[in-house]
Formats: sequence, structure tokens, C-alpha cells
Amino acid sequence: MQTQLSQENHPDFSDFIQAFEQTLRRVFREEGDINQMSQKRGLSDDVRKAIMDAVPLSVAIPSAYGGRGASVKECLSVLSAASYESLPLSLTFGINIALFLEPLAKYGNEEVKARIFKDFLENQRMGGLMITEPDFGSDALNMRTAYKETAEGYHVRGIKHWQGLTGLADYWVIASRRENEKGELARDLDFFIADVAQPGQEIVVEELFDNAGLYMIPYGRNILDLQIPAEQRLQPESTGIKMMLDILHRSRLQFPGMGMGFIQRMLDDAMTHCEHRIVGKFNLKALDQVQYQLSRIQAAYTMTSAMCARSCDISSIDHNLATNGLEANSMKAVVTDLMQESANSYVQLSGANGYRMSHIGGRGIMDSRPFQIFEGSNEMLYSQIAEIVLKTMKMKKIQNLFDFVKEHPVMSKASGFFSKELNFSVANLSMQRKMVDLGRILGRVVCADYVIELGDRGFNKQLVENCLK
Repeated sequence: MQTQLSQENHPDFSDFIQAFEQTLRRVFREEGDINQMSQKRGLSDDVRKAIMDAVPLSVAIPSAYGGRGASVKECLSVLSAASYESLPLSLTFGINIALFLEPLAKYGNEEVKARIFKDFLENQRMGGLMITEPDFGSDALNMRTAYKETAEGYHVRGIKHWQGLTGLADYWVIASRRENEKGELARDLDFFIADVAQPGQEIVVEELFDNAGLYMIPYGRNILDLQIPAEQRLQPESTGIKMMLDILHRSRLQFPGMGMGFIQRMLDDAMTHCEHRIVGKFNLKALDQVQYQLSRIQAAYTMTSAMCARSCDISSIDHNLATNGLEANSMKAVVTDLMQESANSYVQLSGANGYRMSHIGGRGIMDSRPFQIFEGSNEMLYSQIAEIVLKTMKMKKIQNLFDFVKEHPVMSKASGFFSKELNFSVANLSMQRKMVDLGRILGRVVCADYVIELGDRGFNKQLVENCLK
């Protein structure tokens, strides 16, 4: 049964996001110092309450349950606003939005959704996703967390680690495999919601990790021995594996939201620094190499803007993204590479002062680095991009890469820029490192296509041209 909460109290989104940005500036710059906060583990209760009082996660809750409507544009805007001030805070929201609230909205039981969404809106709750295990990192299909049916629901047992918000989240979506009477595990996956405040659903945190960077977010090792009610099982549209792909691809397609604000902050602060830093008679900005470094960050900003526009078009919960591996992997891998490169550029421009935890660039190097690893390491994702393309080329009996790219729906517009570079046969390509290289190339062609599309929509032509160059 869906709750019928009034929508009249929701302000226009422009007012909502402006108020949220003001809250972040007040908490991190006026009343507190984000540079000091970022060097401590976790976030104080007062700061967390002040931020959550703005109800930022309402953007990911459908309007039928009192939320703002689960609009991708609004979700990405909140992620961007948060990452401009604090990348760990943005990731906290990203975990909640893409890995808990959206899966719940799409696959959850109606009564369970009504209860949990109400709890999020009224009591500042948080949720996360548990897939990764100590012996099966990216190899999710061989996970050992198992469940058996009981009279009341399901008994879930296993070990999960490196979940963001370990020990902090109030709810978890947990991936598991059915165990038969012989102790054998099914190939398919199932997902269950755990409410840690309920008896029998408590999760034991065996260890908190000393993660390097992202200090605000606790990570650790979790022991599961849970009794989950039947209604707290997510219901896939077809198979559990496809549900997992839909969830993970949607999450990857929303990484540009986290990258957007972060890269914009690197650009803004780098520009300010170079304008005010005097070397001899001129400021740093007068130097050609410095202009080149700034243009690289600016190009990253433009490309991330293009990714956000594309994500708004295709990543809502109304779409099933199980087969969108090419775009999802391209966005996640490319934008996280751009985040790391932008932070590196800003630190290089800042000299010795940049190599400090109290410097947003130096801290940004550490905080953005894990983004290239979690939810699939970029090398793995680039390899998968190449595999997707080569498999399709084989089916279509095409051997020349450019012949394929120029006809592909998300690469054709950009193909002309790379006609010489892509004019070769991939018939004998098999070495893994070459597959990674090919995937890295194709991911950038896909994103260049997004940039051209963004230009067609009226985005600043000079920024588009500089980005493509």
C-alpha cells in the first residue's frame, strides 16, 4: 500500500538545491572547517544532522511515497553539489541513492517501500548494498553468502567486506545465493533487505578498516547471520543476475554526478590559485604549460557535463539497464580517470602546498583514487568494454574497428575525429592488456560522442571544441 503524503511542502528544485548548497557552505566553511573534518574518521552527529535536515535523499524517493520523484537530474544535482564541498559526502549520498533507494523503489515490496521511505524522510536514515566478499571481490557470481527458506522468510549467512557505511547504515540490500539440501549454491542471485534495528537482522561489524582517503565513510568486515522476513526480498523482473546488472549499471551511470562537482571545484580553485600566484612579474596563468593544465581540467568538466546529460536520458528506474554495459562502464571508468587526473593537475599547479591533507587537491588525490577501483576496477571495465564491442563485431562479421564505430549509435558522431586511429583490424586481438587499451580508447570515443551531442543541445561551442581537441 503506497503512502499518500502531500507534495505541497516540496519547494521548486532550484530553491531546494540552492538551500542545500547554502547548508553545505555553512556547515563546511562557516561553522566548521572541512579541511580539519576530512582528516578525522567519520562525521560528527551535529554535522550529519545539519546536512540531513535538508532532506537531500528525498530526491531519490518516488513522489507516491512523499519524495521528490526519483528524478535522475535532481539526484545528479545533489551528488554534484555535495562533491563540490566534500567528495566523501557525495559518495555517501551516491551509495544511498544508487545502491539502496533506487533498487528498493524498483524491486521492493509495496508495504516495505512505504515503511522504509517514510523512515528515510522523517528520521534521516541511510542504506547501502552488500555484494563484495573477502575471497570474491569482483567475482560476484561465485559469492558464498547463502540463504535457506524458513517458515517466516529466509535465513541468510555469510561474510561481506568493503561496504561503504559499514556500521553506519540502518538498512542494507544484501546479495546472496540459494543453498539447496545438499549444500550446493544456485548460480543465480537473490537480494534481501536487512533492517538492522529489528531483532534477528542485526549485522555484526567484526572489523573497521583503516581506509586511506574517504575518511568520512566507514568500511569494514561484516558477519551475517540474519532472519529476513519474506516480504523483504527484492523481486527481479527476470533473473537475479540481470537485476544486479541493472543496479550496478545504473550506479555507474550516475558516477558523473559525483565527478561533476569535484572536477568543477578542482577547476575553480586551480583558476583562482593561478590568477593570484605571482612568479616573477606575471601570474601562473600567463604560462603556456599552466594554461594547458587548466584546459585539461576544463575539458574534463565539459566531458563530465556531457555524461550527466546522457545519464539523465537513460538511467531512470523506468529503464532496465542490464544490457547497458558499454555506456555504464565507459562513464564510470572515464569519469573516475578524469577525477584523478584533475586532482593531480591541481596539486601540480599548487606546488608543495598541494601535497597536504588540508589542501583540497592533495586530499582529492586520495579521495578520488578509490573511485577507479570500487564497483569494478577501471582496468576490468575497460576490458569488458572491449569484449562487448568485439563480441558484437564478431556477430556482425565486421573486422575493421572504424567500420563498426562509424555505425554504432553511441559512437558514430565522434567516429570522424578518430577515423585514422581506429582504422585497423581487431581480428587477432587477444592479449588482456591490449583489450584494456582498446577499452580505454573506446570509452573515450563513447564520451566524445556525448560531448558532440551536448554541443548539439546548445552547450558552449568553444568548450565543446576545446574538449574534443
